[in-house]
Amino acid sequence: MAPRKKRKSAPPVTVSTTVHDLPDSPLQHVLSFLPAQAAVRTCVLARRWRHLWRSTTGLRIVGLDDEENVPVQDLRKFVEHLLMLRERTDLESVEMKFHSFSDGEMPYVNLWIRFAVICKVRVLTLHILQNDYLPLDDLPLVSRHLKTLDLYGLILEKSFLDFASCPALENLKMDDCKIDGRKISSCSLKHLGITGCRYDLDCRLNISTPGLVSLKLDCFVGKTPFLENMALLQTACVNLGKGCKDVCLNYNSGVFCEANKNGCGNCLSKNDGRSNSVLLGGISSAKHLELISELGKGPDHKVEMKGRYSPMEGPSAISEHLNTVEVKCNMVDEKILKVLKLLSAFNIRFGFL
Repeated sequence: MAPRKKRKSAPPVTVSTTVHDLPDSPLQHVLSFLPAQAAVRTCVLARRWRHLWRSTTGLRIVGLDDEENVPVQDLRKFVEHLLMLRERTDLESVEMKFHSFSDGEMPYVNLWIRFAVICKVRVLTLHILQNDYLPLDDLPLVSRHLKTLDLYGLILEKSFLDFASCPALENLKMDDCKIDGRKISSCSLKHLGITGCRYDLDCRLNISTPGLVSLKLDCFVGKTPFLENMALLQTACVNLGKGCKDVCLNYNSGVFCEANKNGCGNCLSKNDGRSNSVLLGGISSAKHLELISELGKGPDHKVEMKGRYSPMEGPSAISEHLNTVEVKCNMVDEKILKVLKLLSAFNIRFGFL
């Protein structure tokens, strides 16, 4: 029997894949990371790219090359045409960053925010980077899809700060904003950061976020916000800076006027009628709590003490999860002794390290 002839194997198939071979969906996702102007310019690459920019999953309305010194005026006409020609597809993210604005341009920015909400945006960022604050419409945001809100350099009023109509909102960040409302409320919020913001000096801001997991309150100007109970809180960082209107103006002298008739303006300020702790009452459930006072405190502390909490006969105001309290300072003076005395009332005992 004649031997079988060996079959010749087929030549290997060479597959050449370029960006042009990708489906529309990933291409539109990639275009979302470009400034909107650059995304639109891709329409000249080929016939297939002509309309891809109209259905991107995100919009970045910023300067080309991510410039941050672009005024609203320079982008207004472009954005008007962009939103008019774009398909009404859902948006994952919208980012708007401007250096400055004029009074006549404020309605346009508010209109662009409403457009993003209509397109079911999940992550919304709006930054105004100059010294003047841009006022947002005193209207509530209404969105079942908004999950993250990042605001900078804005005036936020009463109705806007009520997020009852945003049941999916979990992350709220406010930097260098002016807060004219008296209350921030959200049942869904999990992460809240307020940094460098100014409050109405005559009022105490009320924060009602019962589902909060993490809180950052840093370098605010005004009275310390009243924090309602946050039973699910895991981490809290509160920095009482020089702008805090609850700090005794005689702090640095070491002589506290407290509430006597010769006290400073802050200590003699009108009581708001709250009997419980303005700050600690809301964050007492935190597993990790960091309280910082910038007044008279430097980064190179010389004294460090560690205290431990004994749950035996401990007051209910202290979290059952609290294990360790650390106090770091330059020296143990009258101010530090008052802090230690307060903590000892909660059955916390300290030792030097």
